[in-house]
Amino acid sequence: MNEGAFLQDLAMLMAVAGSVSLLFTKLKWPKVIGYILAGVMLSRHTWGGSFLVDESSVQTIGQLGIVFLMFTMGLELSTSKLKKVGNVVMPTALLDTVIMICLGFTIGRTCFGWGTVPSLFLGAAICDSATTLLAKVIDEMRWSSRPFVKYVLCTSICEDVICVGVIALITGVANGAGMNITEIASSLGGLGVFFIAVFFFGLVLVPRFLTSIAKRSDDEALLLTLLGCCFFVTFIAYKLDYSFALGAFLIGVIGSSSEVRTRLVRLVEPLRNMFAAVFFVSIGLLVNPAECWANWPAILLLTLVVIGGKLINCTAGALLTGVDIKTSIQMGFSLAQIGEFAYMVALLYVTATGDMDKPIYQIVVGVSLLATMLNPMMIRYSDKVGTYVENKCPLRIKNILSGYRGFLSKYRHSGTCEKRAAVRRYIVEIILIGVLCFAVAVAFSILTEIDWSNFSEFFDSHKKLFFVPVMNVVLITLLLLALRIAKSVASTVSEIIVGKGEANWQVSIRSVVKHFVMSVFVILAFLELITINANLMPDEIWARWVIFGVFVITALFGWRFFVKAGQRVSRHFRDALEVDEKLAKISREVTFTLPEDIIGKVEVLPTSPIVGRNVGSLNIRAETGATVVTVVRGETRIRNVGPRLEILAGDTLIAMGDEEQIAKLKSLIGGES
Repeated sequence: MNEGAFLQDLAMLMAVAGSVSLLFTKLKWPKVIGYILAGVMLSRHTWGGSFLVDESSVQTIGQLGIVFLMFTMGLELSTSKLKKVGNVVMPTALLDTVIMICLGFTIGRTCFGWGTVPSLFLGAAICDSATTLLAKVIDEMRWSSRPFVKYVLCTSICEDVICVGVIALITGVANGAGMNITEIASSLGGLGVFFIAVFFFGLVLVPRFLTSIAKRSDDEALLLTLLGCCFFVTFIAYKLDYSFALGAFLIGVIGSSSEVRTRLVRLVEPLRNMFAAVFFVSIGLLVNPAECWANWPAILLLTLVVIGGKLINCTAGALLTGVDIKTSIQMGFSLAQIGEFAYMVALLYVTATGDMDKPIYQIVVGVSLLATMLNPMMIRYSDKVGTYVENKCPLRIKNILSGYRGFLSKYRHSGTCEKRAAVRRYIVEIILIGVLCFAVAVAFSILTEIDWSNFSEFFDSHKKLFFVPVMNVVLITLLLLALRIAKSVASTVSEIIVGKGEANWQVSIRSVVKHFVMSVFVILAFLELITINANLMPDEIWARWVIFGVFVITALFGWRFFVKAGQRVSRHFRDALEVDEKLAKISREVTFTLPEDIIGKVEVLPTSPIVGRNVGSLNIRAETGATVVTVVRGETRIRNVGPRLEILAGDTLIAMGDEEQIAKLKSLIGGES
C-alpha cells in the first residue's frame, strides 16, 4: 500500500463523505444511500477511470467500518435483551433463511437457466438481511428505542450466524465435495464452541476490567482497552475462518454488560461514523452500472422476490412466535433487503468455481443496491402501515391472535414441574461448562503448536511444561464450578423421585440417588480431564512426572483456592448477566424530587420556528437559562438530550429553570406550556 496514494484516497473519501453527509442531512434523506451513490460515482466502472489511486486500500479501510458498526450495535444490545427476544428472533431467522434459499435456488434454475451450484449460491446470497445497513439507518432515524428494533437487529444477527453454516455447506458443494455432513457439523460445532467460550470468559473478565479502568476517569485508557478487546476477539474470529463482524458484535454484547456501557458508546461513536462512511462508499465502488443495466430484468425480478419474500417470511415468523401485528409488520418491512453477506457469497462463487460467464456478482450487487435504497423508506413507512393494518384487522382475527399469544406466554412461563425445569437448566449449565473445558483445551493446544523460538529457545523446547499446568488450573476451576451444580442436580432429582419426606426409606433412596448422580459426574469429569491431558502432555517422562507432582501438590494444598475461584467466576458471570437490573436499582436509589417551581413542560407546535432544528443550534441554555433534560416524543422518553437531537413537531420538552426561564423557553420555541 503506497503511503501517498493512501493519504490521497483517504482525503478524497473524507471530502466526498462530508459533502454527501451535509447534503443528505439538509434533504432529510438517509446518508447511507448517499455514501453508496458517492462510491458509484467515484468508481472506475462509471467513468472508465477511477478518482481513487488504489481502490483495494479503500476496501481494507471499509472493513473497519463493519467492525465498528457491529461492535457499537452489540453495545446497545444487552444480554438481558437477548434473553428476552431469543424465542422470537431465532425461529423467525431460521424460517426466513430456509425459505429465501429455496426461492433463490428455484429462480436460478427455472428463470435464469443456471445449474445446481450457481442457483444454490444465488439462494444463499439473498437469504441474509444486512445488519450493518439496518444499524446505520435506524441510528440515523433515531429509532433505536422503538419496540420493534431489538427484534429486527437480533433477527438479522441470528441470520448472520446461520449463514456461517450456509457458507460451509455451499463451499463444499462448489469444491466438488458435495453436502458433506461431517464438515458441516464440524463447522457449526466449532462456531458454537467459539461463541460459548468467548461469551462466558468475556462476561467473567471484560465487564469488571472495564469498570475498574473507568473509575480512573481516563477516557483514553478506557477507549484503548475497549478497542484492544474488540480487535483481539475479532482477530481470533478471523483466524478461525468465522466472520470478524460477528466477533466484533459478540465483544460488543459483552461490553454492554459493563456498568459503563453508555460511556463506551459515546467514546466509540466518532470512530464508527468515520469508518462506516468509508465502508458504504466502498460498496458503491464495486458497482458496474453497465453490467447492472444489461441485467436489469434479472435484478428487478430478484429485488421483488427479496422484498416480497423477506417481508412475508419475517412478518409471518414474528406472528407465529407471538409478536403483535404492528411489530410483526415493522419487522417484515425492516428486514426486506440484503447486504454485505450477499457480496461475500457472490465473490466466493467466482473464486471457488472460476465461472466468470454468469453475472451473479453484478446481479446480487444490483439487487442489494436497489433494496438498500428502498429500505429506509420502507422502515419509515412501516410505522404507518403497521398501525393501519392493526386498526383495520377484523376483530375475530385479533381475538384469535390474542388467544394464541396468551397460549404461548403461558407455555413459555410454565413447566410440567418447577423442579424438573431446574434440573434441565442445571444440566444445560454442566454441558456448557464441558464445552468451555473443550474450548480451553483447544486454545492451549494451539499455543503449544506455535513456534516460540524467536522469544526463547528454552521456552519453545519446554512450552508444554509451562502451558499444561496453567491449562489444568483453568480446567479444575471450571470442573469444581460444575461440581457445585451437580450437587444441586443430585439433590433436586432425589426430591423429585421420593419427595422431601423424612421416612427411613425416603432418606435412603435420596442418599443412593445423590451418590449415583455425583459418581456419574465425577467419572465424566475425570475422563474429560484425562483425555485432554493425554493429548497435551509433554513427550519427556520427567516432564510428565513434574506436571503430575505439581498437580497433586496443588490439589492437596490449594483446593480451597480452586473452590473460591470457581465461586468468584460464577458470581462475576451472573453479575454481568444482571447488570441491567443493577443499573435500574442504582437509578432508583439516586432519584430525587425537585421543587415544582423549577420544572417546566413545553410542547412544540407544528408552527414553531425550531421544528427541524437540532438542540445544539438552538443554544437553549445561553438564550433562556433553562436546561432541557428530557424530550417526550409519543410514547418514547429521550433522556440523553444531545446537541444532535432534532426537534420535531409534537415533542414535549421537559426543562429545569425558574418561572422566568421557562417563560423565555416558551417564547423561544413558540410552544404551549
